Amino acid sequence: MGLPQYQHRLTIEEYLALEKETDNKYEYHDGEVYAMAGGTPTHSLIANNAGTVLSISLKGRRCFTYNSDLRVATSRNKYVYPDVSVVCGKVTSFEELKNAANNPVLIVEVLSGETEAYDRGGKFMRYRMIESFREYVLISQQLPFVEVFFLQKRHGCVGIQSLYQPERKYSITFHRGRNFNGRYLR
Repeated sequence: MGLPQYQHRLTIEEYLALEKETDNKYEYHDGEVYAMAGGTPTHSLIANNAGTVLSISLKGRRCFTYNSDLRVATSRNKYVYPDVSVVCGKVTSFEELKNAANNPVLIVEVLSGETEAYDRGGKFMRYRMIESFREYVLISQQLPFVEVFFLQKRHGCVGIQSLYQPERKYSITFHRGRNFNGRYLR
């Protein structure tokens, strides 16, 4: 995450007006506003594949997959746009911002050189503050590498499972169409 877009703090109303006026997405953290970087075709492909896999896996359940258009509230005054999120049941929100989900159970971020440190650090810390949050998936654009973090709230610990083998179902599915060393994963 870079420097705030504006030097003075914005109210939530000013933040929403800014997004509407500029037709851009911004993260909002206690009045500071950060412009979201534009994605690459690879980033978009991987995020779309991840969302598709999750949607198919959740068929018949009361859980739904959302793309990066869904704003997520990590608290009453912090809002982000994950690449993919899953909400089980009805989307709920805080009174301050009715169109920002505050109840995702799973969030996916596709890593890039510009955002990897933030996605692994500050953003992950904010996601863990969401009461319903249980799983965090990080997908590399550079390698067929997927990391899944499982939060076990009652024990206060985080479990990690890294999926590196290209033959693993989800690694292949997320990276389908992506060229690694002259070959495309199908």
